[in-house]
Amino acid sequence: MANSSDRNTGNAPVHTAEVHVRWSDFDRFGHLNNAAYIELAQEARNIFALEEFIGRGHDVPAVFIRRLAASYMSPILPDTSTVVVETRVTRVGRTSFTTSQSIIDRHGTVACVIECVQIAVDLKTSTPRAITANELKVLSRAAGTDVPGEADATGEGTVHE
Repeated sequence: MANSSDRNTGNAPVHTAEVHVRWSDFDRFGHLNNAAYIELAQEARNIFALEEFIGRGHDVPAVFIRRLAASYMSPILPDTSTVVVETRVTRVGRTSFTTSQSIIDRHGTVACVIECVQIAVDLKTSTPRAITANELKVLSRAAGTDVPGEADATGEGTVHE
């Protein structure tokens, strides 16, 4: 179960979701297993998609993950039953977008940061497709800008701030 809300920190909006950890997420060494961080971030990205897309009357775009990087900062111990995952859209390109997610334990400590590049895909062909105007509107809002990214030679781009 998760609870979420939006808040704005400076110029970059942050989507916040509370995600419960399971007892099975902890390993024999008494801290959250490294793979569990990835699952918590994925659940928060799903909540983000439901609230930001469906909540605004748009379909959730089909995406594949191209790249995912986790930076582990601090262990999450069994005294944490719920984490807060802050999701920011940090980049929007022609066919992809990037999110940065901070996973925060019950003490307010950032335990892990997940960077995830997601590619919009055509499910019939499993090939990249351009981000639609509606998707761009939602992603740009989530990135804190109404200005779409400028595509570079690779078809990727950066959101203007």
